[in-house]
Amino acid sequence: MFSYRFFFVTLGKFYNMTFEKTYEINNNELTIKLPEKFKSVKKVRVIIEEVENERSKKIQLLKKALTDPLFNADLEEIRNDFQYSDKEAI
Repeated sequence: MFSYRFFFVTLGKFYNMTFEKTYEINNNELTIKLPEKFKSVKKVRVIIEEVENERSKKIQLLKKALTDPLFNADLEEIRNDFQYSDKEAI
């Protein structure tokens, strides 16, 4: 699976309209149907990144962080800082 992101340029101005969606690849081809809001757009930039590997790397880093003493100390400090405000009624 791949993820893609669109950015486009019109009339010399940069508009950051982003559309992101994950697709299955069939026979090394990808067909993208753009949302209606892109109808007047003449040019888009497509960035393709492999989803599975990136997600797996992030999950591994999060698991590693849980065993990091400095990370855990930071979490504990944040818990202590907010222990009273978390109990306040809004």
